[in-house]
Amino acid sequence: MACKVGMVSLGCPKNQMDAELMLAKLKQAGYTLTAEAGLADVVIVNTCGFIEDAKKESIEQILEFAQLKKEGRIRRIIVTGCLAERYQKELADELPECDGVLGLGGNGDIVQAVETVMEGAPVVRFPDKGCWPLDGDRVQTTPEFFAYLRVGDGCSNRCAYCAIPSIRGPLRSREMDALVQEARGLAASGVKELVLVAQDTTLYGVDRDGKKHLPELLDRLCEIEGLRWIRLLYCYPEHITDELLDTMARQPKVLPYMDIPIQHADGGVLSAMNRPGDEASLRGLISRIRQKVPGIVLRTTVMVGFPGETPQQFERLCTFVRDMRFERLGCFAFSPEEGTPAATMPGQIPQEEKQRRRDIIMEEQALVAARYNESQIGRTLEVLVESYDRYAGCWFGRSAADAPDIDGKVFFTAQRGTVQPGDMVRVEITGAMDWDLMGDLL
Repeated sequence: MACKVGMVSLGCPKNQMDAELMLAKLKQAGYTLTAEAGLADVVIVNTCGFIEDAKKESIEQILEFAQLKKEGRIRRIIVTGCLAERYQKELADELPECDGVLGLGGNGDIVQAVETVMEGAPVVRFPDKGCWPLDGDRVQTTPEFFAYLRVGDGCSNRCAYCAIPSIRGPLRSREMDALVQEARGLAASGVKELVLVAQDTTLYGVDRDGKKHLPELLDRLCEIEGLRWIRLLYCYPEHITDELLDTMARQPKVLPYMDIPIQHADGGVLSAMNRPGDEASLRGLISRIRQKVPGIVLRTTVMVGFPGETPQQFERLCTFVRDMRFERLGCFAFSPEEGTPAATMPGQIPQEEKQRRRDIIMEEQALVAARYNESQIGRTLEVLVESYDRYAGCWFGRSAADAPDIDGKVFFTAQRGTVQPGDMVRVEITGAMDWDLMGDLL
């Protein structure tokens, strides 16, 4: 089939998993896939619609392809993903340049959608979102040595600021045997690092039988030959159990790394966010994690400028960040998302003040991160090689402390031809620069 299909997937790894499933269906149907979306006949924009900045990025990407279509360089545009699901017919009406708009429930129908738009007919479909597939063949869009493994999707937490439950629906955990089989296939193809993702990874399995099955899943994944690293993202603090921590400590393949989105440390702000916990419980949790999993690297995200956040509550968050010394931290300014309770709460804070508070948190974190990186000088780290930087004249990769795309890199010197992407090497750390480390190959 001469028709070429390109895809641009925006947003989080969960959205990327949807893209990989759709690409596999198109490939199996005989379409030619191209990584250069601007050279395709049909471009699929798999959008993110989580917060305002993500929505803007998605719309800008659509409009860029609309200009290419106007110039005759591409022929059709199909919009999928969270933005399409969230705004549905409104999006189709306001962006007539798009030939197709599919809600999440239509992901499984992507082949028919491409066929229809290529015949000149529009496609606007929003089936029940419970219909979209989480299992199936994938076209891996990450480098061959690491891959995401989506253990579930959707969310039942109902945080006051978050539109995800209304976009993606309640939690849907995947069947464990299917996950293990998929992981075996990835390992056989050369994947050395698996990154487990979901909206709330720690709740894996609860929707099926009321029990948290992440520790059991980790034990089974650790049996797979060829896998070297298993990394956990999106572990909600209230669902982290001793069983999970004991499994992490016991299984050498499970990296001592955990991403815990706490959002805030003040109990009043957390309550307004419809999240459990307070400063005392969070301090206790962090202490327990560090005690049970020695040397663990903790990543978190916090939100500033939530409606009603007082200067005193913000200062409490600053003190908490300073005291906890999270090795990795990201900070977001509150975004009032339509349809969420927080969007209409009293006490909305001006954008300039939200940005000021974000800058203060990140300045605090920069000091913490610098001290942590300095503590790594003189150590020898295992590094998963990613690529060669011809401008810097050195190789780079990631240590166990670095998740793909969000954390820093380890840059190191080595003779050309001695290493290649996907190798696991030992690097002696000799220096630190901003968020990255530098060293020499041993």
